[in-house]
Amino acid sequence: MPANPPRIALFAGSFDPITLGHLDVVRGAVRLVDRLVIAIGVHPGKTPLFTAAERVAMLEEICTPVARAAGCELVCTTFSGLVVAAAREAGAKLLVRGVRDATDFDYEMQMAGMNAAMAPELQTVFLPAAPAVRAITGTLVRQIAGMGGDVSSFVPAPVAARLKQKFAKA
Repeated sequence: MPANPPRIALFAGSFDPITLGHLDVVRGAVRLVDRLVIAIGVHPGKTPLFTAAERVAMLEEICTPVARAAGCELVCTTFSGLVVAAAREAGAKLLVRGVRDATDFDYEMQMAGMNAAMAPELQTVFLPAAPAVRAITGTLVRQIAGMGGDVSSFVPAPVAARLKQKFAKA
């Protein structure tokens, strides 16, 4: 009897920085699949706070233990094109998306529809954010950290330390 192929999902985002909201989605996703590919979108028109290499390092540090505990392989990578192309390249059949509220849901439904039209072999899976992390966004975290605020309740501790370092240099 042939072995079942591994269940592979792709979770794409900017992860600038990784927040407790992202980590919440990762915790849910690793329970559903054998391999989770976290794909950092890199676009020439955007100037992120953290480099792609820094974001990969943070994701690996924070998410690898979570994936390992769930018996899931974790891969962190970057991409610059369409999410569906990144998913195909990774061998993923699932696109994982976190949803915080109705606004997110409406936007994500549109994206899921467009992605399904371009890549019907992919299925989008929505994971609702836990109530404690629903308000967290990377944009707000960067703004608070940039003004010297305490972001320790919004990001993992290593990320809070990196944010503090990043803004101390500025």
